[in-house]
Amino acid sequence: MNLSDKKYILYLVTDENLDDNILVEKVESAILGGVNVVQLRDKEISSKRMLQRAKKLKELTEKYKVPLIINDRLDIALAVDAEGLHVGQDDLPIEVCKKHFKGIIGVSTSNKLQAIKAYESGADYIGYGAIFSTESKNDYNLINNEISEIKNNVKIPIVGIGGIKHFHVKELVEQGLDGVAVISAIMGKEDPQKAAKRFVEEFKDYLN
Repeated sequence: MNLSDKKYILYLVTDENLDDNILVEKVESAILGGVNVVQLRDKEISSKRMLQRAKKLKELTEKYKVPLIINDRLDIALAVDAEGLHVGQDDLPIEVCKKHFKGIIGVSTSNKLQAIKAYESGADYIGYGAIFSTESKNDYNLINNEISEIKNNVKIPIVGIGGIKHFHVKELVEQGLDGVAVISAIMGKEDPQKAAKRFVEEFKDYLN
């Protein structure tokens, strides 16, 4: 499954601290608000629990025709026929993943060299961050000096992650990001649908 750049605009990463029912409810609300890709991420739970969660989210994302990406776990991605797999620098190498998984593969990167290597290794998109170093809106350290450099060296979507709020979107898109990945700014809200809509509204000038 090949996704256009616009499919990565609002990329939701799930909150590990929610129980299954609340997780599914919040993800559905976020999708209704405009989230157009969902990543299931949980580093702590057992394989059995991860599979259960993945099945529930796969049923939900299929309903809304939103791609489901599994973080780290190649086995779980294969087990639920997920559309995508996302790996970090300490996870299975993308070259190994591509031998077994034929869907979308994204790679987490934190600098230009990692981003270029991921691109050259066949990644379908790059997760780049952390964009902001803290949660304090008055103390952001934007690593914007590399975004444009990465954009000039890779031909795949770049999704920023790390402390991103809706009011950062315009600045980040203008610097070259294709989309943003969000956890707490959507999953941590009482109304994820409303929170997602605020992000989408910021993207509206860039969707034509």
